[in-house]
Amino acid sequence: MSSRSNSFSLRGIFSGRVEPISMSASQRINVAVVGLGFGAEFIPIWQNHPLTSCHAICQRTRAKLDAVGDYFGVERRYTDYAALLRDPDIQAVHINTPIPDHAAMAIAALKAGKHVACTVPMATRIEDCRRIVELTRRTGLKYMMMETVVYSREFLFIKNLYEKGDLGKIQFLQASHQQDMDGWPNYWPGLPPMWYATHCVGPVAGLLRLDAEYVSCFGSGTIRKELIRCYDSPFAVETTHIKFRASDLSARIYRSLFDVARQYRESFDVYGSKKTVEWPLIEHEPLIVHTAKLPEPKIPKPVRCPDFAGRLPKTIARYTTRGVYDSRKKTHLSFTQGAGHGGSHPHLAHEFATALAENRDPFPNARQSANWTCVGLCAHQSALRGGAIVKLPAFTLGS
Repeated sequence: MSSRSNSFSLRGIFSGRVEPISMSASQRINVAVVGLGFGAEFIPIWQNHPLTSCHAICQRTRAKLDAVGDYFGVERRYTDYAALLRDPDIQAVHINTPIPDHAAMAIAALKAGKHVACTVPMATRIEDCRRIVELTRRTGLKYMMMETVVYSREFLFIKNLYEKGDLGKIQFLQASHQQDMDGWPNYWPGLPPMWYATHCVGPVAGLLRLDAEYVSCFGSGTIRKELIRCYDSPFAVETTHIKFRASDLSARIYRSLFDVARQYRESFDVYGSKKTVEWPLIEHEPLIVHTAKLPEPKIPKPVRCPDFAGRLPKTIARYTTRGVYDSRKKTHLSFTQGAGHGGSHPHLAHEFATALAENRDPFPNARQSANWTCVGLCAHQSALRGGAIVKLPAFTLGS
């Protein structure tokens, strides 16, 4: 597979309007996990959530499929995604496959009458985002982009401060996501930084539930020639300013993937009139809370972020602080690089499950997911045009 092509084909998946699968209140929602690298982290969460079951798993490699299936006791197994979508007992799919496959697999699932939870980003093309949004509107099916940052304990802590009024008026937001992707396979080499920007966009848009209206982005630095060739994208760092619709707020985000010396970092800083919260510069250090009008040395205060497992069903609460595998032998990369996504995994599953059970939109829904994803896609267009303002597509904006 080339770095810019999808490995998944829609051949054999039917088209046309499909009615959503109905669910009774006494029935568990049958979820199929597709992609068993990062995706395997969610299997016991779906198994132990009171509203769901992990009904099936899907992986192209038979040996890995059987190893994971045996480990977690999942009997229904597929190497063929199209065959999985024809299974009438599956009501929702959780897609954890390579980025180039996300859109095609989500579109196919929606056409097959399945609800969709999909790891980030939604797509790498604006038109694919449009198709997913249109399908959810036409069918009534639910789509949720499983953005980890907006369910991390750090974000939930900041959100709690905001909702209590402790931050005062929000004046500015910024976020970053820096990561060294050298050595990662397949489609990663040379990937434009803003194509995978939802860990930055999600928190700055999600705290106040704002829609990005337009962006301006500048590229900085240059990656190696062999990386540039993959996507015709030269930039080592992309920095974007976001203007939010119907708001006096803007935000700044920046992203790097190659040839920048930096420990892994996801960050989200919120500047309020009463308090400001800044994520630490180094992983596992405390947040810094700045309080207005104190003597200068007392303004900043380190604060250890609490966990929010108490908001979850007891059967899945333990997954906020550890992975699903044995911690010494099979810890997933998200726990060794990224602090386990801030304990977000069970919160994501809980939001998706309860949204389906309550027949409401999850957060973020398809339109919001498209807005967050398209910020990055539009930002990269802006960077290639020297920082020109690029408007977000109308279909990503709320009424």
